[in-house]
Amino acid sequence: MNGKQYKIASGLAIFTIAYNVIEGLVSIWFGVKDETLALFGFGVDSFIEVMSGIGIAVMILRIKQNPESPKSTFEITALKVTGTAFYILSAGLLAGIVVNLVNHHKPETTLWGVIISIVSIAVMTWLVNAKKKAGRLLNSEPILADANCTKVCVYMSIVLLISSLFYELTGFAYADVLGAAGLIYFSFTEGKEAFGKAKGKACACGDHCEN
Repeated sequence: MNGKQYKIASGLAIFTIAYNVIEGLVSIWFGVKDETLALFGFGVDSFIEVMSGIGIAVMILRIKQNPESPKSTFEITALKVTGTAFYILSAGLLAGIVVNLVNHHKPETTLWGVIISIVSIAVMTWLVNAKKKAGRLLNSEPILADANCTKVCVYMSIVLLISSLFYELTGFAYADVLGAAGLIYFSFTEGKEAFGKAKGKACACGDHCEN
């Protein structure tokens, strides 16, 4: 039974990586094409999630072999790289917000932000529930914690959806900037969590701690 559940957990981790690669490419493409900072930042975040996902895949393999083993050097390095990338993304989005405000920049359209965020909300909500189920069946706090981290992706997608939809409906000049500001909050929080987990001093995404 456990072997089957670990196979499912590994499959979910691999799917998360593959999905984020596709989502990242599409989001960055349309973010640049339509000149929307929020969608571009969302796309960059997807690639950071890929790095995090690789670390998670290695973690699942480790706890499958030895549930009581400590984090590997690779996992700790992956967490630190991920945390740094989130901080860089936060700084980059902040700089982008300042530039957009100074130049009074408005996106060409945010329609693709609406479409991508709706798809992401659906996929990530399914992933959260699937990871939680696998974590409960395996009685694995790390896998349950990963599910809660995936939930943050749902929140970021909601931020993108609200800002993109609001701009499409009203043409409000600063809707895209406000969406980017929301992404900064979650990116900075995830960066802080990643460094905390690397040091073994923080719960994963606020809910579950790894032993």
